[in-house]
Amino acid sequence: MHNRIFAVALLAFASVKWLIGLAALAILIPVAAAEGLPAAAATRTVRFFYRAHDGRMRPAWLLLPSSYDGRPIPLVISPHGRGVSAAVNARFWGDLPGEGDFAVVNPGGEGRRLRQYSWGDPGQIDDLARMPAIVERLGVRVDPRRVYAVGGSMGGQETLLLVAQHPGLLAGAVAFDPATDMARRYRDFAHLRHGRLLQRLARLECGGTPSEVPGAYRERSPDAYVDALAFSGVPLQIYWSVRDRIISDQVDEAALLAADIRTVNPEAPLWDFEGAWDHTAEMQADRRLPRALVRFGLLPSSDVPALPRPAPTPAPVPAV
Repeated sequence: MHNRIFAVALLAFASVKWLIGLAALAILIPVAAAEGLPAAAATRTVRFFYRAHDGRMRPAWLLLPSSYDGRPIPLVISPHGRGVSAAVNARFWGDLPGEGDFAVVNPGGEGRRLRQYSWGDPGQIDDLARMPAIVERLGVRVDPRRVYAVGGSMGGQETLLLVAQHPGLLAGAVAFDPATDMARRYRDFAHLRHGRLLQRLARLECGGTPSEVPGAYRERSPDAYVDALAFSGVPLQIYWSVRDRIISDQVDEAALLAADIRTVNPEAPLWDFEGAWDHTAEMQADRRLPRALVRFGLLPSSDVPALPRPAPTPAPVPAV
């Protein structure tokens, strides 16, 4: 289902095992405030470390309902965007985990060579797929039927790759303004601020330029997995903007990917939403993120805040 949303619209273990896990969580909390995360009445933040695919220890931020008592709980895996830390990504969720009674894990990420610029590295995708097991080792009981992925920009790219490569893991996924063609992104970096630096980082992470290592760029591109996405059976939401200045050709990336998925499988459980927002602006607790969660039953519709009204267009000044 394709939706144009330029106009704002509202959606009318045993207890002993859990207590041991809770004690472990308590040890792992240099609390949210220490990381610059806002206090949230219904949600608490746990910082922990996990071993990535290359053996390095990486941080992650786990958001849990303050009332969590050891019962099975839905889990959202939320990979961060390019150059954005997992702590910043955790802020986007506000108090939603507590309001909806679900957990969110925000992994620090680890690419082939880089950390905050993993760009869909296969090892990073495998790490994301291990998150439910990693979170369970902290004492949180994850409902295996209700594991989701939500990410924006590079995080949206990695969300789509997770759907394509590990479809049996997920009950739903949301990609906000995702990168879908890594070779195109490399070329388009030249038009962005610090573009040469971004291209240098991409060469370092991928092992060369797109012409030198085309396969490395292709395996990181969701548009190379159209068939896998189309027949994954995973309900998928894709949000893209005609006003994006970071991925300015969304019509040829996210929109085209959605169209290709529908062409391959018209019955694919896919929603794509076209709008006019800044890059990943809608992946926020007070924007369209709650609406995406409502579609998967992670949040009651009564908890969805009203969106800010767009500024009125000034009346034209009559010519004198």
